[in-house]
Amino acid sequence: MTDASIASQTAQTVAELAEALIACPSVTPAAGLVFDCLEAQLAPLGFEVTRFMAGEAPDGPVENLFAIRRGPPGSRHFAFAGHVDVVPPGEGWTSAPFAPERRGELLYGRGAVDMKGSIAAMVAAVRDLPVDAGTVSFIITGDEEGPARYGTLALMEHMRGIDTIPDLCLVGEPTSVDRLGDTAKIGRRGSVNIFLEVEGVQGHVAYPHLADNPITKLVAMLAELKAIVLDEGTDWFQASNLEATDLTVGNPAHNVIPGKASARISIRFNNLHTGAGLAERVSEIAAKHGGTARAAISGEAFLTEPGTFSQIVSQAIEAELGFAPELSTSGGTSDARFLKDFSPVIEFGLCNATMHKRDEAVALDDLDGLARIYRRIAEAALAA
Repeated sequence: MTDASIASQTAQTVAELAEALIACPSVTPAAGLVFDCLEAQLAPLGFEVTRFMAGEAPDGPVENLFAIRRGPPGSRHFAFAGHVDVVPPGEGWTSAPFAPERRGELLYGRGAVDMKGSIAAMVAAVRDLPVDAGTVSFIITGDEEGPARYGTLALMEHMRGIDTIPDLCLVGEPTSVDRLGDTAKIGRRGSVNIFLEVEGVQGHVAYPHLADNPITKLVAMLAELKAIVLDEGTDWFQASNLEATDLTVGNPAHNVIPGKASARISIRFNNLHTGAGLAERVSEIAAKHGGTARAAISGEAFLTEPGTFSQIVSQAIEAELGFAPELSTSGGTSDARFLKDFSPVIEFGLCNATMHKRDEAVALDDLDGLARIYRRIAEAALAA
């Protein structure tokens, strides 16, 4: 690493690092230019950058990046994780979504919050972190907003292959709600979608004895499923909930009893359950009503028990902002559901009010504040 390259990186503010990433269109699955940009930010800091494609159509190929700067032998390993892909911007933006623009105290652009701003803060946090502090890595995928089959999972397979597993991992998802630092996620609920189907016998509505109406069976099945009280919640999780998300018959005729009916339910569950266990329970009820159930598990519930890592994160936030965050397990899923198999994982990042919205924006002061918090977290995690 030359003095010139260090000076070039140091000269860039967090906002400028974020602008460079935002300026690279990267609708999921992201590839190419945005990874070129991130590699150009990390390589001069002494990181060994590995990029690779994983998977095949329809959910691949996906580009991924793993970057590591190794500390002394036997030193602690702290990982930052995140994604450079973004959701489609949609129409009606005040300015072009991939032409970052500062207006007042805000930086606008798709990915400003979710989560190129956080990645820029990560880069800024480590650029003058001493090498002898320990090993630091970046686990960055181009497919978190999509199917996520060949993103972080493929990165984890790569890391196992080179026997490089972090001791602690921080995911830069936008967890803050009303102001930077008010919320950090120490766990997430699991998610399973279950597709229900009932076969009947088609017939004329005037001769119901010659038919078998699948809608009647499906409605009874859904009623029994919806009546289940899965649990009352735990100390760290809200109660699990089951919701019907689709009901389809597709019958174009008013005088025909249909031959098939289908539905879909979604269960968001806490760590009292597993996806497989819930799927089996639903299958038993479906069979009782003459139907079938097919499950697709998006992720299992997990909890990083409050302890050393959560204290590190909380103390870093309080040192910079003057208050400690709420530790939460609310919200949807993230790639932390995979990374928890490696090490304790916590999610912390920018305010999420505009993520996935038109005119997504981040406060410039929040970018600077987040970089300072990330620096404190990295230092403490490597020293733990």
